Amino acid sequence: MNKIGLVRAAAVTPVLKVANPDFNTEEIIRCAKEADKNGAGIILFPELCISGYTCGDLFYQEFLYSKSMAGLKKIADATKKLSAVVVVGFYMRLENNLFNCAALLQDGKIKGIVPKMFLPNYKEFYEARWFASGNRISEGVESVRLFGSDIPFGNLMFVDEENDLKLGIEVCEDLWVPITPGSFLALNGAHILLNPSASNETVAKSDYRRNLVSMDSAKNICGYVYASSGVHESTTDLVFGGHNLIAENGGILTESALFERSSSIIYGDLDYERIKFERTYGQNFEESASAYSSRSAFSEVSLSPVRTLNIEKDELKREYPKSPFIPSDPATVDQRCKEIFSIQAAGLAKRLEHTRSRKAVVGISGGLDSTLALLVCAETFRLIGKDPKDIIAVTMPGFGTTGKTYNNAQTIMKLLGTDVREISIRDAVLQHFGDIGHDPACHNVTYENSQARERTQILMDIANMEGGLVVGTGDLSEVALGWSTYNGDHMSMYGVNASVPKTLVRFVIKWVMDHRLSGPAEEKEFSLDNALLRSTLQDIMDTPISPELLPPDETGEIAQKTEDTVGPYILHDFFMFYTIRYGMSPKKLLYIAKTTFADEYSEEFIKKWLLVFYRRFFSQQFKRSCIPDGPKVGSVSLSPRGDWRMPSDADPSVWLAELE
Repeated sequence: MNKIGLVRAAAVTPVLKVANPDFNTEEIIRCAKEADKNGAGIILFPELCISGYTCGDLFYQEFLYSKSMAGLKKIADATKKLSAVVVVGFYMRLENNLFNCAALLQDGKIKGIVPKMFLPNYKEFYEARWFASGNRISEGVESVRLFGSDIPFGNLMFVDEENDLKLGIEVCEDLWVPITPGSFLALNGAHILLNPSASNETVAKSDYRRNLVSMDSAKNICGYVYASSGVHESTTDLVFGGHNLIAENGGILTESALFERSSSIIYGDLDYERIKFERTYGQNFEESASAYSSRSAFSEVSLSPVRTLNIEKDELKREYPKSPFIPSDPATVDQRCKEIFSIQAAGLAKRLEHTRSRKAVVGISGGLDSTLALLVCAETFRLIGKDPKDIIAVTMPGFGTTGKTYNNAQTIMKLLGTDVREISIRDAVLQHFGDIGHDPACHNVTYENSQARERTQILMDIANMEGGLVVGTGDLSEVALGWSTYNGDHMSMYGVNASVPKTLVRFVIKWVMDHRLSGPAEEKEFSLDNALLRSTLQDIMDTPISPELLPPDETGEIAQKTEDTVGPYILHDFFMFYTIRYGMSPKKLLYIAKTTFADEYSEEFIKKWLLVFYRRFFSQQFKRSCIPDGPKVGSVSLSPRGDWRMPSDADPSVWLAELE
């Protein structure tokens, strides 16, 4: 199977002529063919698009009505040649009333008709003059006779059993009421909600509409496709902007420009597998369904299999960020980093106060993680009014320590006003090698891990001696890969970086540089020399990531580079996010990764490190099962007490087999 749980939706605003169904029908068909050609499985048009939304009392004219119905039939017939389902807005007469409706069309047939439940009849809207609410009639009418066929009508759920995909429809104002039909559709299983709309533009209304669609997709854990009428509606009193939106689980995937003069189509690849994962993961969704929604509220309408994306035939239109833990907007990055730094400091402050620890003890290597941990300690001591001299910062040179990292460690410890201590581990580790009979010339895992465990022993014993608490430095990426020495750097008394991924550590440090050490909000007393500290932090960020457990090269530079061994952290953070947060399968993750990183890495390169990720992620769970306490800062965490409970002996074979 080459399906990966993604379906392409298209939201269309066609050029139209008010009260000219013939013209509008042809343009709808043309746009539907274009969207179908571009791989759409779902194509949504605006409210009353066959006639135009702004026909006013012309809706009463029999001639316009008959032309509109003929247009609907012609559009339905045209779908025989399309692979997609098409949703169009139209109106129909039923029991002496007109109803504003949406029809779902597939395979040349009208599969079902959903009436608008809530009619706006305030301010600029006057719909109740022409149309009746669909609420009452939907309780008694389950089908209508149209074009010689009985067609499901009312509260409908459109079901594609082959893809396990369910679609629901609500019309315009239905989204704007306190309790929406879409919420009930979602609680009854709809993965994607479709809204044909005619929403006019006033100042800031597009912002409100965008937030409404975004939040509706978030609270209902669904995909949301919204298509609105454009500038060719009547401008007697209103102007329509053609604001189209496609959202998923609170995020806007794509959005149209306003006031387009030609027909416009936007596309979004909706991940309905993710929607199912999120709903299953959060059990209160089902509890809400049981509490507030009747399982018999909607009649199911069977669909032929909806066209979904195929990894061998389709290219993604959806863009996945290379660094999913980092927002694309710089202002948002600043806000997130501020929150993360505050959470880290608040967590450590509480732990220090609760344990009545007089001091904090942290090992400083001159690398990224220990630097961030030391900055958090400095911020924490400022918060609780303690002297930074009570931060015992220990540098422990070993066989792989280089001059650059050593000097940087010394500089930041001194500038932050800590109690600086230097304890070489060389003699102690050599003594240990002699005790256990290990040849120091053999640079194997024993050679490396003995150094890490010696450093941890030093920190723990200093903490005991000084009445202090050892602050852990390991980050979320290392936790995921098990890139730590068991009972070495794996262990501490509180891990402030435990849920900060490696790609994000840099940004938090950069935020400190820009907002604590410089800029309008600079804290002059943060260090003895903010400018020098800032430049030193930049040098640390420019240094290759390394545990520095193997000797330097002949020039004295770092020889052991972590990413040469485990692979690029930008890839591993990408793999981690989409495995844990989205529950992606290996095949799907590889497809999305090779698309996202096509300009940077080959498929073979990505696959190589994805295999490494799965092997390490499964085999290193035993380390995660007993990691120290640490604050959760984002949506992904691997705490065995909170977000992630996994057996240490789980078998990765099926994950690896799907890739290999």
